[in-house]
Amino acid sequence: MEESLLIARAQRGDQSGFAQLVEMYQTPVYNLAYRMLSNVNDAEDAAQETFLRAFAQLKTFRVDQKFATWLLSICAHHCIDRLRRRKFFWLSLEDKVLEEALASDAPEPDDVALRAENAHEIAQSLERLAPAYRLVVVLKYWHDQSVEEIARTTGDSVSAVKVKLHRARKMLAREMTTQSKAEGGRMKDEKATLSFIPHPSSFEREVTHAR
Repeated sequence: MEESLLIARAQRGDQSGFAQLVEMYQTPVYNLAYRMLSNVNDAEDAAQETFLRAFAQLKTFRVDQKFATWLLSICAHHCIDRLRRRKFFWLSLEDKVLEEALASDAPEPDDVALRAENAHEIAQSLERLAPAYRLVVVLKYWHDQSVEEIARTTGDSVSAVKVKLHRARKMLAREMTTQSKAEGGRMKDEKATLSFIPHPSSFEREVTHAR
């Protein structure tokens, strides 16, 4: 059945229609939660809470929105709240920093690849990023969202998303370079971004249908 029909059914209170939406989106929601929280149990709880909140807020969903973006936005904000309770804090970019980054003539390192032996190494580096930067990276490279979609998911401006992605790439490049050097690798400094990241299929889990 088409997604739009399932959404319409769910908005009328049809739980079976919503259960099918859960079936469709449980893996991407779980993967986002896991990448943000780095803990299986927390990710499962967050995914469950995401679907419960989505069901409760379905009447606010508009037909001109993309359901996946709307759903991942709920998940993202819930994960940020959980991280804040863990004593992490959302890092906001000051206007001056934003303007300087946008005005910079330095090229974006989109054309160089982050080469890691496995997804676990990447995950370790990702965990060291502040939540705001971790979120845009996960949405971009694990969920294939465009900059515009990320902006809608996070509530940031398109310019802020671009800055966060740029800074996150550089932070990950430094982190992966440090790891490589520590392990006797030969990764060249500042020659790493996220143009290649294996999908973390080993981390995929199913979440219980929202009731």
